[in-house]
Amino acid sequence: MTTTSAPAATPTPPAAGWQIKLLYDGDCPLCLREVNFLRQKDNGRGLIAFTDIADDDYNPDDNGGVDFATAMGRIHAVKADGTVIQNVEVFRQVYDTLGIGWVYAPTRWPILGALVDWAYGVWASWRLAVTGRPSLKTILAEREARLAVGCGASETQRCRV
Repeated sequence: MTTTSAPAATPTPPAAGWQIKLLYDGDCPLCLREVNFLRQKDNGRGLIAFTDIADDDYNPDDNGGVDFATAMGRIHAVKADGTVIQNVEVFRQVYDTLGIGWVYAPTRWPILGALVDWAYGVWASWRLAVTGRPSLKTILAEREARLAVGCGASETQRCRV
């Protein structure tokens, strides 16, 4: 008698037709609000692939080479052609992809765009403190310690942080 077991649950890969992959901090409550809004607007079309950088299995090689520390500093996205974008341009392109680009269209205007880009830079610098989280240095040290647990000679890519 042959017995088979159910396959292990694995995360569902993004739809083959995604146009942009949004790298977001799943431990950030404000980021999660935005992601939930965007998922609702995507409405199952799979235009946007969502990648939680806070997941211990986050792999820069699968995400345009954007490492965890860099992704935590500012929002990033990877376009289907492999181009990495960051800052407010991520929102412009994600919203355009979802057909609601009018929301960010004024940020393409010279003066307003420069002001919004500057404001985002300030926000990115203060995001962790504003959301009641530890400093980036602390988050990086905690992540490194957590991922190092159990790493031995037989461990794979995940143990190399």
